[in-house]
Amino acid sequence: MQKYYPPQYQAREFNCVHCGVYAGQHWSDVNVFNRASKYETAKGLGACMCTHCHRWSYWHEGNLVIPSRVAAVQAHEDFPEGSRADYEEAREIVGRSPKAAAALLRLCLQKLMRELGEKGNNINDDIKSLVQKGVPEFVQQALDFCRVVGNNAVHPGEILLDDTPDVAIALFEMLNVIVEQRIAMPKRIQAQYAELPESARRAIEARDTKANPA
Repeated sequence: MQKYYPPQYQAREFNCVHCGVYAGQHWSDVNVFNRASKYETAKGLGACMCTHCHRWSYWHEGNLVIPSRVAAVQAHEDFPEGSRADYEEAREIVGRSPKAAAALLRLCLQKLMRELGEKGNNINDDIKSLVQKGVPEFVQQALDFCRVVGNNAVHPGEILLDDTPDVAIALFEMLNVIVEQRIAMPKRIQAQYAELPESARRAIEARDTKANPA
């Protein structure tokens, strides 16, 4: 899974708001006609062209206005269907309302907990349960990041998501990290293990049975 670089005003490279590809960005001023029918540079406006897809985005006072939708990182290919719809809806609205997107992703996390074998009623309790089961610390941190930011989207808190949209964007990456580590990676390992000769797998099972007598 590649790192996602959210669009930022005047940044030279980021993941394009149109094609999603990490590419160079060419910035230019926006010129308009004045009352004397002469071109002049519009204050506070900027235009950006992706060097990969050659499509333009338009910015006002450092904020993306066209398109209104930010190309947040796509869902992991192994993202469970039960929570994918919330993830995709959050991608659609994060450019217009980071707070609403974060609230949706909190719901997405709660549903994802059930996919990880937890109850899905209380996210904090579910994280505690996963920690007790030996979940790696960085996965715990990703889970708690999503929980805390999501809670701030639902209830007033110290994180002002409308002022810091990059925090909401980071939620998408964090959720994909969780899916990669707890769903996708075990799935790939199990598939590879199943390709071993049956005799080798039986020998391993016999070894482990002797090592752990009833």
